[in-house]
Amino acid sequence: MDTIKELKAGFVSRRAEDTEAVGEALARELAPDVTLALSGQLGTGKTTFVRGLARGWGIRKAVTSPTFNLYTIYDGSRRLIHFDAYRLNTSGQADDLLIEDFLRSPYCLAVEWPEKVADWLPSPRLNLFFSIVGESEHAIQLRE
Repeated sequence: MDTIKELKAGFVSRRAEDTEAVGEALARELAPDVTLALSGQLGTGKTTFVRGLARGWGIRKAVTSPTFNLYTIYDGSRRLIHFDAYRLNTSGQADDLLIEDFLRSPYCLAVEWPEKVADWLPSPRLNLFFSIVGESEHAIQLRE
């Protein structure tokens, strides 16, 4: 399965399990040391997708939204840093969090609300856009 190609075309999820499965499949295909910018409104599946990434790297700890603690670090076959920038006002505030200190190879930095810290985001980066497209359908699209 070429998950990156599928995400570029636009993946439609009908259940949370579908969203997790595409995250898990992408985890197997990602190069090391990458940032994922996860854009989309509340309830579009960003954290569910990160759960799938974690599962793909053998992380068994429960993955929840880090909205209040801002980021959570999970270790598996790859280090996953799940960062929620929703409560930040400027990119400069991201510097104060010292996240760079935890970016040990191989890693994936998954950032929800990346537009809040656009100037801070490390490269290389994949931009994923999450949206609701129907009563019970969500879409995920990878855009350059």
